[in-house]
Amino acid sequence: MTTVIDDVQAREARYVLQTYRRQPVTFVRGAGIRLYDADGNEYFDLLSGIGVASLGHAHQGLANAIADQANTLVHTSNLFFHPLQGQVAERLAALSGLSRSFICNSGTEAVEACLKFDRRYWYTKGEPRAEFIALEESFHGRTFGALSVTSDEHYRKPFEPLVPGVRWIPANNPDALLAAVSNKTAAIIVEGIQGEGGVRPLTPAFAAAINKASEATGALVIADEIQCGLGRTGNPFHFATLGLKPHLCSVGKALGGGVPVGAAILSEEVAQTISFGDHGSTYGGNLLACRAALVFLDQLISGGLLAHVNQMGRFFESRLKVIAATRPIVKEVRGQGLIWGLELNRDAAAIVPAALACRVVVNRTAETVVRLLPPLVITEPEAEAALDRLAGALDDVSRDKGNQ
Repeated sequence: MTTVIDDVQAREARYVLQTYRRQPVTFVRGAGIRLYDADGNEYFDLLSGIGVASLGHAHQGLANAIADQANTLVHTSNLFFHPLQGQVAERLAALSGLSRSFICNSGTEAVEACLKFDRRYWYTKGEPRAEFIALEESFHGRTFGALSVTSDEHYRKPFEPLVPGVRWIPANNPDALLAAVSNKTAAIIVEGIQGEGGVRPLTPAFAAAINKASEATGALVIADEIQCGLGRTGNPFHFATLGLKPHLCSVGKALGGGVPVGAAILSEEVAQTISFGDHGSTYGGNLLACRAALVFLDQLISGGLLAHVNQMGRFFESRLKVIAATRPIVKEVRGQGLIWGLELNRDAAAIVPAALACRVVVNRTAETVVRLLPPLVITEPEAEAALDRLAGALDDVSRDKGNQ
């Protein structure tokens, strides 16, 4: 299969815009939490396509639903009704406590929609506000609006000037937040667990300060739940765990189980300020994406997925703490449910290829953090075997460093 792999990589090098620094592995199929490369090697997937393959790979129920829908009707545009979009929105409302959804194609699009709806809210009220409060170490996406509230200069600098009026404050600093938010603030945007920022959870005390600032100034709260929401922490939405009271919420990643779909979820108060034509999407809410979302939401709501994630979260926490206690390379373990970060005492870049050599897929974020986002359906035996391989990769990197 070497020729096939070489052809794939050579063709991409020639024709695909080089915005991704890929690992030299070509995956051709999957099953559950396992991936298989072009040479037939098996890998345990502890990343799930960066939190996307929520039901694992080649999930039979999802595959059957997609095939059935593709043979029925895929797309009609939002100029007409179809029977599935309202069902998705109804279930998101029941889970979130926010009454309406705008269904789009990705998490980044959901953030863009939330930022627009926030601006429209203030315009409708006759009190235009332009300032956004965002957190240091945040990541909300790469389109202009989402990028504008993403903190890392590495992402932002080449594309400035971006949307103006963004103020940055440190996470989990209530005093800094309360000092920053004013009657000029349009919205406070936060991730309940900062994923790209290194799997850094917000505290309930900080969430309480956000609520207080919002109530005092009228500033809306946008909860970015693209990575930490929809069951990833063992709860439908992580903001409820924190006691955070958002007016808008963005979701994506897990929602389609691999089919691109996202949603901006709004309170009724905000929804009533939005008019026909204020936002749109050609593909958003198409039947194929909605059918996939309904399969995932069925599993989340009635398929026992939340209880399973909570059980597996306890297992991961216990096992990862053992790994950390026996390996000085690991400084700290952070996370909840099935989102975890291992903070290392060095750059984590070497862990990714070392893990691939041990046939386990992870990734590096925030330079020194190994991030784990396994499929929500992972079992204890699978997790045990996968984490054994990760421990082996950590040992390999530690030995290599010691020999330098």
